[in-house]
Amino acid sequence: MGARSFERYAPFVSADMMETMREVAAATRARLGDRVLWDISSTRAGGGVAELLHGLLPYVRGAGIDARWMVIAGPPAFFRVTKGIHNALHGVADETVLSDEAREIYEQTLRDNAAQLESLVKPRDIVIAHDPQTAGLVPHLSRQGALVIWRSHIGHERPDGPVEAAWRFLAPYLADAHALVFSREAYVPAHVDRGRSVVLPPSVDIFSPKNQPMDDDVARAICVHTGIIEAPPGPCGCTFTRADGSPGRVDRAADVIRLGRAPSWDTPIVTQISRWDALKDAVGVLRGFARLLEPYAPGDAHLVLAGPDVDAVADDPEGAFVFADVMAAWRELPQHQRHRVHLVMLPMTDLDENAAIVNALQRHSRVVVQKSLHEGFGLTVTEAMWKGRPVVASAVGGIQDQIRSLRDGVLLGDPADLDGFADALRTVLADPELAARLGASAKERVRDNYLGLHSLLRYARVVERIDSAAAGAS
Repeated sequence: MGARSFERYAPFVSADMMETMREVAAATRARLGDRVLWDISSTRAGGGVAELLHGLLPYVRGAGIDARWMVIAGPPAFFRVTKGIHNALHGVADETVLSDEAREIYEQTLRDNAAQLESLVKPRDIVIAHDPQTAGLVPHLSRQGALVIWRSHIGHERPDGPVEAAWRFLAPYLADAHALVFSREAYVPAHVDRGRSVVLPPSVDIFSPKNQPMDDDVARAICVHTGIIEAPPGPCGCTFTRADGSPGRVDRAADVIRLGRAPSWDTPIVTQISRWDALKDAVGVLRGFARLLEPYAPGDAHLVLAGPDVDAVADDPEGAFVFADVMAAWRELPQHQRHRVHLVMLPMTDLDENAAIVNALQRHSRVVVQKSLHEGFGLTVTEAMWKGRPVVASAVGGIQDQIRSLRDGVLLGDPADLDGFADALRTVLADPELAARLGASAKERVRDNYLGLHSLLRYARVVERIDSAAAGAS
């Protein structure tokens, strides 16, 4: 991961914002000196946290700050525990993962990781530890003299039952954090000192292979090459610009499960792209789309359910099981419906290539869906909005902060209402003017609120606050 200048944002934001960013970057660089800013997460590939860090850290380095990224390691049992905590924070009960045995697995794994970090993290370094997988590192790093920010990307508006149990599990590890960052005010648990809490929504890197501009002919070539749609490849190749600025090309195909041929280029595509996680409700999307098909679907629409290769995301042991459930639901459809639903596993060997495929697929889609049952923030929604696509999504988590219903997209008040979901799809598919209006407003919404530059400014202010407080206390 190299360094990039945030000056490339200048064409997209106001001159005042750029000047503020220059001043904040210079002040932060002077404040930190030779200290290191560390980010610690559980994986480098798959999921929103990894994408956020790939999109932000090069700009921190480009500002002259020594920024580094560490990924923790652990056995499968550890990731089963942390997946259970993740689910509990979304309101899904699983008592086994919050047992004494689970705590011992959790603590032992993070003790082992802390031992590896002892020789690297120095006193007064800044550490941003991401999500439940890393919370157990906070006491160790704080004792070493680091200034620790714990960043939670997930949460739930109603802190009862499983959610409260998950916070009780995590609370002992968070007591020594200098700041705790949440995506929404509603996610801040009651036990957290509001003086240490910060609300900071995530953002997208508009220059990444997933979000960079892409001509229709290139999107077509990529979708054809990967096997998602069927058409003559056209005059353009499957080319894109890699995160480091070098040229890239999509060479790998996707693994696609379908009945019959791929949809043609002019077939309206409804797409949901997400991890194979039960909370993303791919089965519900499939069944709701089946209701769209009866009695009719505007333009003979097809559905693409896409996600990563299930063997490629190390910190999600449930992916293969969820994908198996989606396949089983697909097989239950009548043959004429199954013909119009395509299950796609995207290659993950080359992360930039994967991102370019997602970019092409989102841009080709007539409607992008995120019918999550629960959602921390929903970066796939932000990405689709930036591309000017009309989005139909559940009014859960951070999605309801991003989309103003019928202004920037369509919100589903009840994600379990499959008829309501089908009606929303039918409305957008049947009205091209509405779809265009929603997409244009959505792009402006992201430009004004959810660019990487916004996150850089917000993080810099958190660092300034905790460093000033630590200096005053010493």
